[in-house]
Amino acid sequence: MAATRIDGKALAAKLKEQVREEAAALPRKPGLAVILVGDDPASRVYVTSKRKDCEECGFYSEEYALPAGTTQKSLLELVEELNGRENIDGILVQLPLPKGLDEREVLLAIDPAKDVDCFHPYNVGQLTIGAPVFQPCTPGGVMEMLQEYHIDPAGKRCVVLGRSNIVGKPMALLLLHANGTVAVCHSKTPDLKELAASADILVSAVGRTGLVTADMVKEGAVVIDVAMNRNEAGKLCGDVCFEEAAEKAAYITPVPGGVGPMTRAMLMKNTLTAAKLHQGVK
Repeated sequence: MAATRIDGKALAAKLKEQVREEAAALPRKPGLAVILVGDDPASRVYVTSKRKDCEECGFYSEEYALPAGTTQKSLLELVEELNGRENIDGILVQLPLPKGLDEREVLLAIDPAKDVDCFHPYNVGQLTIGAPVFQPCTPGGVMEMLQEYHIDPAGKRCVVLGRSNIVGKPMALLLLHANGTVAVCHSKTPDLKELAASADILVSAVGRTGLVTADMVKEGAVVIDVAMNRNEAGKLCGDVCFEEAAEKAAYITPVPGGVGPMTRAMLMKNTLTAAKLHQGVK
């Protein structure tokens, strides 16, 4: 029996509608500032999408498109200015930054109360102890999907492929907080196939086309494909060999149309959370 597709696009639309309704009831619109440095085409697409999401949710948004030659000093000055703006609740610096800019210093400069990407060490620390102010966007989106489809990680073996700060590590923490038994695999894991095949919930966030084959999927597993890759034909795909994995899994996310839309929707939810905090609304 083929797996049920987890429809991230439909769920994202539902979540954004909830955000829009809550935002409309606030004393002022939530405000998001997005900073794009350089002319990376993929980053430009993401930034344009985020502007559209803000419009759909009834947010105020500002976009700062800076040249690739922008200095560290001027970028930090812009962040500091936005930190002090009352009508800006969230600040997002689109990554990666051009060579020559110190990414860590820039992320550290963002006020943690406006860190809607959940990258600042303060917010990462809050997540680690189980008291997050914001949900990291992609892992948070995955948890929303599991909840929507009534998939409870409690007592289940959860395997995360990838240990990045943006997805792998926070994904493992959220699953752990949901009482899953979690293993994190990476390039030095010797028995990766065996571990993946033991997973009740398998999350792949490596960025390698064709990494997860049918023999790595347990019968009846939930397969979450976070990756966004291009195959040899230039087609958008994930880490998972979708068709063969879908024959064994109970639930599976497609690429595109799975985790991607939820990542963007969670950014809107985080910006709403920040706006509520700044306006004293519970």
